[in-house]
Amino acid sequence: MILEKLRLEGPPRRVVIVTGGSRGLGKAMAISLAEAGADICIASRTVSQLEAAAAEIKAACGREPLVVPTNVQSRAECDALIEKTVAHFGRLDVMLNNAGIGDARGAGARIQDLDDADWHDTIEVNLYSTFYCSRAAVRHFLKQDEGGVILNVASGTALRSSPQSIGYAAAKAGVISLTKSLAAQVAGENIRGNCIVPGFVSQRPPRDEQEEAMRAQRGRFVTVRRLGEAWELGPLAVFLCSEASSYVTGEAFVIDGGGLAGGVAPTGWAVSEPAEVSRG
Repeated sequence: MILEKLRLEGPPRRVVIVTGGSRGLGKAMAISLAEAGADICIASRTVSQLEAAAAEIKAACGREPLVVPTNVQSRAECDALIEKTVAHFGRLDVMLNNAGIGDARGAGARIQDLDDADWHDTIEVNLYSTFYCSRAAVRHFLKQDEGGVILNVASGTALRSSPQSIGYAAAKAGVISLTKSLAAQVAGENIRGNCIVPGFVSQRPPRDEQEEAMRAQRGRFVTVRRLGEAWELGPLAVFLCSEASSYVTGEAFVIDGGGLAGGVAPTGWAVSEPAEVSRG
């Protein structure tokens, strides 16, 4: 019984849009959702990456995913993404907002030196896109009897200080708050909203032994003594997109190997050995 509720193959088969679905965590979650039976639409800017990801998804589930090149900073393109998906599959059941740009904009800049363009790009890609796609998806969910699911992806940096990337941390904190408020607003209309909050997760295999060793070293500071793997977000995404989570909404699910629970300092700080204490 419970395994049936975790399946997304229907009838009718669930349709899921994954932004940022061409690589990293987005691609890993898209593959897991496809393996659970969903029809998938993946969206990102880079066509070549989308096509490569589509081939992996098809290999996993045997069905061709829809590919929609999309700039999620554009409200019009986000609206078009939902429209094209519904036109292709005839329905939409889950909007998975995963697109983000991480520390790429203004990384390491102090607030007095942070450039306006870097701040705006970071907020737009990580937070505005979540709003644009959620709004368009909810408009469609309200037209269909089955309702739908909004699933957003934030970051552990939203829950602690991140002095090396204040724009990214602020945007992801906004994603969590948006998720909670959205979920409360539409709770009576058969629409659920939840958020996945990843910690340090490897988004691809290491390029060489040096990178593998670097990841192992970084993993020493996580409670479980390793970094996460992208595929490990997949089962959580499947649960939150399925009927198995029908009583779950407005929640932020941290998946970080106990990192926040065992944290001793803001991110960007190194742990040092305590000085020897004399017990005289």
